[in-house]
Amino acid sequence: MALVRKGSRRIVVDGTAYHRRLRGKPTYCQGLVWSPCTFAVEHENAPGTVLMVRTDQPHTSNWVGRKAEPVLPADVAAAIRQALCEGWTPAAPGSAFPIDKSAGFTPGL
Repeated sequence: MALVRKGSRRIVVDGTAYHRRLRGKPTYCQGLVWSPCTFAVEHENAPGTVLMVRTDQPHTSNWVGRKAEPVLPADVAAAIRQALCEGWTPAAPGSAFPIDKSAGFTPGL
């Protein structure tokens, strides 16, 4: 499954280029802060298995005004390194590889 290139950003981690994408608008559950922000990452030249990262922050565009920190490139790089250590092979075909970092997330409302 390939990411939509529109709205994705390039990031280079340890000499390898990837594309990362965060939804511009939150999903319904993210808008109400029932679920945390997520982002996706794929290899730039050989898209195969997509990395799906669930953060511990609400989406920055949530509808209830809950304070949220943006997803920084350093956060994306750390998630990529963690996924690679856990066995993610970004150039190989396959289903999405999930990383869950939502341990400190508390739902809103």
